[in-house]
Amino acid sequence: MRKRMALMLSLVAAFVTAIAALKFGQVRAAIAQGASFQPPPEAVTTAVAREELWPSSLKAIGTVVAVHGVSVSADLPGVVDRIAFESGRTVAQGAVLAELDTRQERAQLAAAEAQLELTRLNLERSRGLRDGGVLAQADYDRAVAEHTQAAASVGEIRATIARKTIRAPFTGTLGIRQANLGQYLAAGDKIVSLESIDPIYVDFSVPQQDVGRVPVGAEVRVRLQGGSGSPTEIAGRVTAIDSSVDAATRNVRLQATVPNREGKLRPGMFVEAEAILGTSTRVIALPASSIAYAPYGDSVFIVRQMTSPKGVSFRGVQQQFVKLGPGRGDQVAVLSGLAPGQEVVTSGVFKLRTGTAVQVNNEVRPADDPAPKPRDS
Repeated sequence: MRKRMALMLSLVAAFVTAIAALKFGQVRAAIAQGASFQPPPEAVTTAVAREELWPSSLKAIGTVVAVHGVSVSADLPGVVDRIAFESGRTVAQGAVLAELDTRQERAQLAAAEAQLELTRLNLERSRGLRDGGVLAQADYDRAVAEHTQAAASVGEIRATIARKTIRAPFTGTLGIRQANLGQYLAAGDKIVSLESIDPIYVDFSVPQQDVGRVPVGAEVRVRLQGGSGSPTEIAGRVTAIDSSVDAATRNVRLQATVPNREGKLRPGMFVEAEAILGTSTRVIALPASSIAYAPYGDSVFIVRQMTSPKGVSFRGVQQQFVKLGPGRGDQVAVLSGLAPGQEVVTSGVFKLRTGTAVQVNNEVRPADDPAPKPRDS
């Protein structure tokens, strides 16, 4: 019985040992296979870095300001007797916009004109009597003063009537009417806004160290994002540079004058202003999809021939940090960190790291247009 049990235990131990040896061999084989596994190459598109001359410019956010802009208001208190304009229309300088009730002033004017006529007749009689030696010079001087005073009273009332006729101080575009017929207006109450918008000003600021690069007369391109998604670009010129530097931002304000015949620019709008400096900078232009943006630095991936630890040659990528410049359409300028002629990955950079094997397929390339024109969606 004991011999049979011992034989049985020996057989079980031998079986367990055989199974363990088999599994150990399988695990070692799997580990060896994993260590020698080479992941398949990543599919990417590439482009050869080329050097271009880009015009130097400074970009800033600008604000549209009217050349002339006022809130037309009542100069004197009174009741609105007539409104002679429609909201949003263009009016010429001197056009009548509104009239206040002047019935009382016109009645006073009639009385003042009658008094003026009386003093004129008295003055003529006094002149004849003085020439005849009948009237003293002092009485004649008094008649002259009374006539002058009456004429001044007439002029004052006429000026009051004229001030109650509100006219456009310059040619421009009206806003929305703020007064109604029959409404009482106090002095200074707003009637309508008036803006002169052709041409129009665009104010923007540049850093103090760059203000010397933007002289008066420099070209400025103003871009306004349209409702369809495609921007509108209008060219203007720098016409004024502020004499002082903003102590808070250390920026200097510049003013550009821009034609606005179609009225696309309106006071208060924010736009992108680009001042053309007149010089060119050598850059390497790449599609924006080539750049791997990161907080610690922007980089690109360069395709080059590499050798694996086992001595196998393959096409892989190497990460290269670069310094970026301005963008232009679908392109971005690389100022340093990249040499012309190097093959750069243009799509698929998010899945790469240094040493990753790649397979180049340039049948479909990312957009690389310096002046794209998107279609309306």
